[in-house]
Amino acid sequence: MAYVDGFLLPVPKRNRARYRKVSSQAGKVWMDHGALGYHECVADDVPRGKSTSFQRGVKLRKGEEVWFSWIVYKSRKDRDRVNARAMKDPRLAYMMDPKAMPFDSKRMIFGGFTMMVRFTKV
Repeated sequence: MAYVDGFLLPVPKRNRARYRKVSSQAGKVWMDHGALGYHECVADDVPRGKSTSFQRGVKLRKGEEVWFSWIVYKSRKDRDRVNARAMKDPRLAYMMDPKAMPFDSKRMIFGGFTMMVRFTKV
């Protein structure tokens, strides 16, 4: 059964181009190691909720925007294999230092999900 890693993170607007570059490089690495899909999206129609919302989830600060990302794999076992290889890939070495990232990784939300329903034309 397909498996998805999902991410929600705050990116300073001034770092948007830098984050796109970093995520594009990471996407190539994940795809090279066997991911089925790699997606990065920036919020543009996300209402702020009274008790929960994307903004609240990442403790969004002034001057930041919410990014929602996901990576698709064949299975959880395959995800573990792909991630192990990707994390050892020298193209990602610079990403291992949280200070080098163009966002606050301490406020990133992430997790793995078993895909239960899927419709796609893409």
